[in-house]
Amino acid sequence: MKAGGANAACPSKEKEICMNKIRRKALQEIFDKLSALSDELESIKEEEDESRENMPESLQGSERYEQSESASYSIDEAIESISSACDSIESAME
Repeated sequence: MKAGGANAACPSKEKEICMNKIRRKALQEIFDKLSALSDELESIKEEEDESRENMPESLQGSERYEQSESASYSIDEAIESISSACDSIESAME
């Protein structure tokens, strides 16, 4: 969305307020997308954890098991990064 097109719809006194509303809406949309992605990552992590928990004892401690643990850890870090980004976006919208 171009800012120039939005200005035409805003009276001159309210241009800054309108632009702020437009930016807030854009930030909210990004926040919503990130939140949805975080939920998807959480689902994938839960599936990976469940898969690892159901591995036979003979595979526990194996390279495959360790890769699964590493994947879960990395997904957790991604979820935390998204959460931090969402916190920053919320602060920007205040």
